[in-house]
Amino acid sequence: MVRKRVLSGIQPSGQLTLGNYLGALKNFVRLQDTHDCFFMVVDLHAITLPQDPEKLREQTESVAALFLAAGIDPDKANVFLQSHVPAHAELGWIMTTLAYMGELERMTQFKDKSREKASARESVPAGLFVYPTLMAADILLYNADLVPVGDDQKQHLELTRDLAARFNSRYGETLKMPEPYIPEVGARIMSLDDASKKMSKSNPNPNSYIALLDEPDVIRRKIMRAVTDSGRDIRYAPEEKPEISNLMTIMALTADMTLEEVERRYEGVGYGTFKKDLAEAVVGRLAPLQERYREIRESGELLRVLKRGAENAAEAAEQTLRLVKERMGFVLP
Repeated sequence: MVRKRVLSGIQPSGQLTLGNYLGALKNFVRLQDTHDCFFMVVDLHAITLPQDPEKLREQTESVAALFLAAGIDPDKANVFLQSHVPAHAELGWIMTTLAYMGELERMTQFKDKSREKASARESVPAGLFVYPTLMAADILLYNADLVPVGDDQKQHLELTRDLAARFNSRYGETLKMPEPYIPEVGARIMSLDDASKKMSKSNPNPNSYIALLDEPDVIRRKIMRAVTDSGRDIRYAPEEKPEISNLMTIMALTADMTLEEVERRYEGVGYGTFKKDLAEAVVGRLAPLQERYREIRESGELLRVLKRGAENAAEAAEQTLRLVKERMGFVLP
């Protein structure tokens, strides 16, 4: 039986959070046993906004090490850096020539970030505008069947499908149409200070997220300060009680429980006791990850893993890129 192929990536633009782990990395680990997986650190995407070179280098290595520390096995999945496979940039340009201005202007992330820039009286980098065409190239290079995405990334995947269909219509059936992979629970972990916003490493309030490398006492403090709804009943009702529902989702995914089991266990118990238990569950889950992370960074194995992953990824990517260029009429060497 041929395994379906999965492709996903995470930007190295800040510390990875508990939301990244529960919403992405935990799923990556599960998928690697049943799918052909390509997981990358998308460092080319990070430079759509200015980056300090030393910080970018450190954060890129840190994110890659956290992939491995979370349980991604380089003998089962390909782990690599986007910039180590030149085909990403080349197909990204080709996808840009296929996209229309109106499509890119409608991208929610572009509208949000360009508004932020405008309000700060800053110029909007062109990279923010064409970011989705590079993302499309990332996916299409590997003929991915499934792409793990959060709700906020669905629009980018839809554009990827549109560009693939447009290419196939013009040049013949070439690019595979990817499908989204969205877990029923935990696809989007929300902020600890406002459950209407996604938990994000870019949030200026450090108490809004739990970084995967936070010390245990920092984790406990952040969870105890997490915003809760009025009342004291612990009940999963995202519309009525968004804050406690978010904390319940974190508990369910961290402690490997169902939401129903969380409700039953904490029926009649106040928020204080629940949050203390949640803090210990998170600390217990992250402790082995943090220990493994330190081992990886100290051992020197990371660059060897990334080199091997990039070689495997480049082999697959070059096949797609060559076929794309051939179909478009480029003279091949």
